[in-house]
Amino acid sequence: MSGDSEFQGVILAAGKGKRIQPFSHHTPKPLLPVLDRPLLVWQIAAMRDLGVTEIVIVIGHLGHHVVQALGDGRALGVKLSYVEQDQVLGIAHAVSQLDPYITRPFLLFLGDIFFETENLASMLELYRGEGVDAVLAVKVEEDKAALRRNFTVDLDEQGRVRRVIEKPRHPSTNLKGCGLYLFDTTIFDAVRRTPRTALRDEYELTDSIQIFIERGYGVVPARVVLDDLNLSGPEDLLALNLHVMRKAGHARYVAEDAELASGAEVEESVVMARARIEAGAVLRRCLVLPGETVRAGSYHDTIFAGGVELPCGR
Repeated sequence: MSGDSEFQGVILAAGKGKRIQPFSHHTPKPLLPVLDRPLLVWQIAAMRDLGVTEIVIVIGHLGHHVVQALGDGRALGVKLSYVEQDQVLGIAHAVSQLDPYITRPFLLFLGDIFFETENLASMLELYRGEGVDAVLAVKVEEDKAALRRNFTVDLDEQGRVRRVIEKPRHPSTNLKGCGLYLFDTTIFDAVRRTPRTALRDEYELTDSIQIFIERGYGVVPARVVLDDLNLSGPEDLLALNLHVMRKAGHARYVAEDAELASGAEVEESVVMARARIEAGAVLRRCLVLPGETVRAGSYHDTIFAGGVELPCGR
């Protein structure tokens, strides 16, 4: 953690998370738990495993909770610092806040997405190639609706990126950008030239990338993403926890210090630390957040949080 490694890390964690209320009233979205740790900690671990140990987190809404939870990062084997985005004006605006603090190429994660990747280190190897100034993580996506919600990546004859399109109405490619990037510091020049969009009145990172490309910089794709699960609404928090539980090979996940009364049934559900499941409770496809109590009754597709039951029915 000496600060002289080849790459820095950046995680954007400043959004208000309006669609995931009521959780975002008191918890920043990137701090929401996935099994035994916050989403942010999964991302930090992924960077650390690549040898990226100097990480800047951009905070905003309830940012002090992020600082309190993660501190200087020493307990996670990294060095964390924080930059505050005082206005939520889009991803490119968040990146612009980093200019004084980034001195080397940087790996950038969007903090509200859970990434499942393979050979993530290949992004770093691609960046080291001749004439490469940025690497975009991509995924082949056959779901047209998913393409329209994200951005698509068009390639030229040499396999380099020639065009990125934010939320295309009619996708012309099945290559989807996934919110994971590796940039040279020259990207800040393009960010400074990025105008606000008329549609959302924000500064879009895809516009910055297109400016970057048109100024002659080399951008290449990296097919490293197996899945990218966006934490948008409460139902996503439930689905993400159940997905990670299954991928880990568990039929259910019950924290060691959770209490299951005799006669309680927990199937295909996640029960977090210090939670208490009383006798007569039957849970199927449920998520019980830390410290919650579930009383007798039959529940399915439900999140227990803040003393209330939040249905996430199918």
